Amino acid sequence: MNSLVFDIETIPDVEACRKIHDLHDLDDIDVVNAVYAMRRQDVGHEFLPLYLHRVVAISVVLRYQNKINVWSLGEQDAQEREIIERFFEGIARYEPRLVSWNGSGFDLPVLHYRAMLHKITASKYWEQGETVSTFKWNNYINRYHERHTDVMDVVALFNSRNYAPLDHIATMFGYPGKMGMDGSKVYQAYSEGNIKSIRDYCETDVLNTHLVYLRFLLMKGELSQGAFEQEEALLANHLENAQETHLLEFLEQWKKSGFRKDI
Repeated sequence: MNSLVFDIETIPDVEACRKIHDLHDLDDIDVVNAVYAMRRQDVGHEFLPLYLHRVVAISVVLRYQNKINVWSLGEQDAQEREIIERFFEGIARYEPRLVSWNGSGFDLPVLHYRAMLHKITASKYWEQGETVSTFKWNNYINRYHERHTDVMDVVALFNSRNYAPLDHIATMFGYPGKMGMDGSKVYQAYSEGNIKSIRDYCETDVLNTHLVYLRFLLMKGELSQGAFEQEEALLANHLENAQETHLLEFLEQWKKSGFRKDI
């Protein structure tokens, strides 16, 4: 396997909101409250347009050669530009199959807007056969290609009426699901300076995505039953050896749901 499962966490882009809505006399909290109020009035909810999301964490599970690793890109104090650059540099370096849950609908469009904002080059990600001929038939951009596999979209047969929340699917399959917080609490955690809790939460979310992806590969026949069990055991061994509280808690919750392996 050669895959990069990813998930992002975002907060409102206060500066962009301030510019677009001419809120220069308001402090950050009041700007956010104002745009939330406008959004509720316009569409009935507070979820902002994707171009107004600022990336504060990207967490990944990299399965490469005989190894697996889970981490958040950059240090805790890394700026948005550095985090996004690292993401696209990883794609250029490993050329992995990107894997996401709703990555086509949220994560990747957000990263596109933010990469343009920061003048970041991501040529391998955007390659569609102009330089590397094989990318014409399998690239990251085409919805129906596998170089980016949005598991939610594929399993739903590209029909939004069939979409499901990752938390529900992960829980149904016996995985931990949401841990620590949810997306609605990210801005509060960021405002309190608790970046670590955001990164930890993002890492547990991407672990759920990776495990659901393994189920998808089993269903497709890309993994045999034995290979599937080996992949789960490989991840469990990594979590045990990581010695990070949130990863160990994820493993313990997974075990409580019935996961067993020989170490």
